[in-house]
Amino acid sequence: MNTQQQPKSVIVGHESERTPDMTSNNEQTILLTGATGAVGGALLPKLLAGGHSVKALVRSPENADLGDQVEVIKGDVLSGQGLDEALKGVDVAYYLIHSMGRSPGDFEENDRIGAQNFADAAKRAGVRRIIYLGGLPPSGGGSAHLASRAEVAEILETAVPEPVHARAAMVIGADSASFTMLSQLVHRLPLMVGPKWIDTRTQPIAAEDVTSALARLATFESPPTDVELGGAEIVSYREMMDRFARVEGRREPLIIPVPVLSPRLSSYWVRFVTSVEPALARPLIDGLKEEMIVRTPPPAGINDNPMDFDEAVERAMADGAGQPA
Repeated sequence: MNTQQQPKSVIVGHESERTPDMTSNNEQTILLTGATGAVGGALLPKLLAGGHSVKALVRSPENADLGDQVEVIKGDVLSGQGLDEALKGVDVAYYLIHSMGRSPGDFEENDRIGAQNFADAAKRAGVRRIIYLGGLPPSGGGSAHLASRAEVAEILETAVPEPVHARAAMVIGADSASFTMLSQLVHRLPLMVGPKWIDTRTQPIAAEDVTSALARLATFESPPTDVELGGAEIVSYREMMDRFARVEGRREPLIIPVPVLSPRLSSYWVRFVTSVEPALARPLIDGLKEEMIVRTPPPAGINDNPMDFDEAVERAMADGAGQPA
């Protein structure tokens, strides 16, 4: 069992800190991109439950089973196809797209092109608000992955009167690549070499809390441009692996620290024992050296009383996350 002293947990978002609800109950016409992804797929039913009229931009409508309540439009942000049709009459657009590990070519350039195409089309359509999910501000210089996300936010900010950059660290939920990587390491390596990032602190958040906050932002009055979202605790990656093992009733992994393990070597090491592709693993791992913690809590009513890490893991496991592939 690991005996290293763990970072002290920090609890945020107490009930006593709540203020009266500041949201509007007006129904919105919403465009959801990434509706077939992990976050978008979980956000969609919340938007429908809120009484909103929802469109979804997808590349392959024939493979998208989103239900009769959703207007599905074929489109692609990289080519610009379908964007004008999809954004016509839209009040609020969610941009939940990234190219890392998915599109061929340079993911940074693809993210830049996609964001610019979307921003230009949103401006033409007169969209009022774009909500984008990126990463929490890093403690240091950042990584290519985090820098690309920040650049996308800057591009989207130019397009609408009310840009909202929702920011989160690791999302604990089914189909989350970062959480899949972490959980499969625990499943498959009772003894592992721990690179320096193993003791980096971060503030993971449950998928349920992220999607609930994103849904509230559709109608939240005058939200800040940056909205930092986090779970109830600040933990290290080492502590996350130990606690994930305990929640599952497993023995905590024995982690042998090493001073250096480059992102390239780490990505192939991760690929050897997990189902995460190197093209996705490498930029993710490169960002793990950065401490990602909520520095400016969001206004009350957006992310009140988030789950702690153990509860988030239990919820993810109930949804089928964390199982060996």
